[in-house]
Amino acid sequence: METIIELKNVRKVFPMGGEKIVALDDISLTFEKGKIYCLLGVSGSGKSTLLNMLAGLEKPTKGTITFKKHNIEKMSEKKLALFRQKYIGFVFQSYNLMPTLTALENVTLPLIFRKVPKRVRQKKAMEMLKAVGLSERWRHKPSEMSGGQQQRVSIARAFVNNPEIVFADEPTGNLDTKTTIEMMDLITGLAKKYNQTLIIVTHNLELAEYCDCVVSMRDGKIESVTDQGERDLDEKNEEIE
Repeated sequence: METIIELKNVRKVFPMGGEKIVALDDISLTFEKGKIYCLLGVSGSGKSTLLNMLAGLEKPTKGTITFKKHNIEKMSEKKLALFRQKYIGFVFQSYNLMPTLTALENVTLPLIFRKVPKRVRQKKAMEMLKAVGLSERWRHKPSEMSGGQQQRVSIARAFVNNPEIVFADEPTGNLDTKTTIEMMDLITGLAKKYNQTLIIVTHNLELAEYCDCVVSMRDGKIESVTDQGERDLDEKNEEIE
C-alpha cells in the first residue's frame, strides 16, 4: 500500500513550570492510504498529542513528520492551514458544531473555506447529509438534534471535502452503546467507500475492533502495533489446526 504519513523519531516535550513533560518519546510510525487505524491508550498515554502532530496542530520538539514527501513540521502556519483544508477532516467528541447554523450550513463550512461556489457546496453538503441519514433534518440547528444526530452532522462535515485523511478524536465518547455502534459503522463505512485513511483516537478497546491496525500507547511510547487482519488470519489458522 501507499504510505501517506511517516513519522521518524518524533519527540514532544512540554515545559511545565520548572519541569519538562515528555508527551511523545521517540515515535516512529507509518500510516498507509486507505487503512483504518486506532491510537489506543489511557489518558496521558500520548495518543491525542500524536494526533495533533499528525494534523499539524502542534510541532514536534524533535523528529520529522512526512505527508506525501512534504515535511509537516517545517510548514508555516499559513501552509498548515491550507494543508488541513485540502487534505484533512476532523470528527470530535464534542461535535464542535456552530450552534447558530443549520445542519446544512455546518456541513458546508469546509467548502466555504475552499471557496467552492454556493450551489456546488450546498449540493455536496446535501449529498453527505443523505449519506449519514439526515437529509430531512438539513434545516435543524444543533439544539434541535440529539447527540447522535449532531455527531452525524459532524461526520458529514468531516467527509464533505473528500479528504485523504480523517482524524476522529474519541468520536463516540458522549454517545450511548447503540449510537456508538451506529456511528462506528458509519464512519468506517465511509472511509472504506472513499478509500480514505481514518485515524481514531480512543481508550475504548471495543472501538479498536473496527480498525485494520491498532497502535497501543503508554507514557508517550508505542507499546505495540497490531495488524488486525494478520491477527484474524492467525486465529482462523489456529481453528483449522
